[in-house]
Amino acid sequence: MSEMSLFEQPLHLLNEVQDAVVNDAESLEKFRIRFLGTKNVLKDLFSEIKNVPNEQKKEFGQRVNAVKQAAEEKYNSFKESLESAVVKVAHDLDLSAPGDMMALGSRHPVSIVKNQIIEIFKKIGFSVEEDREIEDDWHNFSALNMPDDHPARDMQDTFFVQQHPDVVLRTHTSSVQIRVLENTKPPVRIIMPGRVYRNETISARAHCFFHQVEGLYVDEKVSFADLKQTLDYFSREMFGEGTKIKMRPSYFPFTEPSAEVDVTCFLCNGAGCNVCKQTGWVEILGCGMVDPAVLQNCGIDPEKYSGFAFGMGVERITMLKYQIKDIRLLSENDSRFLSQFRAAW
Repeated sequence: MSEMSLFEQPLHLLNEVQDAVVNDAESLEKFRIRFLGTKNVLKDLFSEIKNVPNEQKKEFGQRVNAVKQAAEEKYNSFKESLESAVVKVAHDLDLSAPGDMMALGSRHPVSIVKNQIIEIFKKIGFSVEEDREIEDDWHNFSALNMPDDHPARDMQDTFFVQQHPDVVLRTHTSSVQIRVLENTKPPVRIIMPGRVYRNETISARAHCFFHQVEGLYVDEKVSFADLKQTLDYFSREMFGEGTKIKMRPSYFPFTEPSAEVDVTCFLCNGAGCNVCKQTGWVEILGCGMVDPAVLQNCGIDPEKYSGFAFGMGVERITMLKYQIKDIRLLSENDSRFLSQFRAAW
């Protein structure tokens, strides 16, 4: 660095200080860091004093100090101006004027019900398992006792992934059961919440996607009585202490025997209303004992282990519980509709 350029630097920095414009707190802080901070630009100039001829040291030091003093004065002036502006704004505020209320968010009714279901089963030792929504044919159908030519496949209108005929959008969360059983040695006690897809016409009662919570318990000597006791406990926790259940024979390809489960209508307490169609009962889920073929497909000895499974549609229970008449309301994200459930959480 030449002697002339070294002497010019304080002058250039002084001009920079004098020309600086500060309009807000951010630019003020940048000014402070550059000229007054711990690593400011003047430190290098002070360290150069040792390289200045003795007869010029005093003059050079005075120039650098002049820049520092100018920077301090400018900084204080900027700071006072900004503080005065803030005070002025504060004085101009009408503190007696009503404030603008911020709209509060709300938990989605499907999430409210799903979380209630999960918490109920957690209390009796069920853990939560989740997995992929795009599934292969084996885990969604074949391993669940539905080979290629099985008529049960027609019970579910499936979305197939284009150009991949063996890949589907899962039609139930039962596929998670298969993945867990393939990799976990019994005992297994899990619930599987998640979104599923069916190629159905959208209407007030049906949608192409919805949510399920399925449950699975596999261990030695698991019986139908264990299933009934579990669902009886769930129904009382979910719908009220006086709730009773009724099990009707049904058919599912992956359970045998299978049943549909009704509960006493929690809206009319079994007296009969429009929701329960004057029967006093409301259907809430399907269930059954795990078919031995399903256990065998997962590498589990059906002679040693048995189990039960159940599944429920979260939207169905949500609609029953809150008397919602159109399932489409649950996926339209209308804030006017969702705000009604703010108090529910």
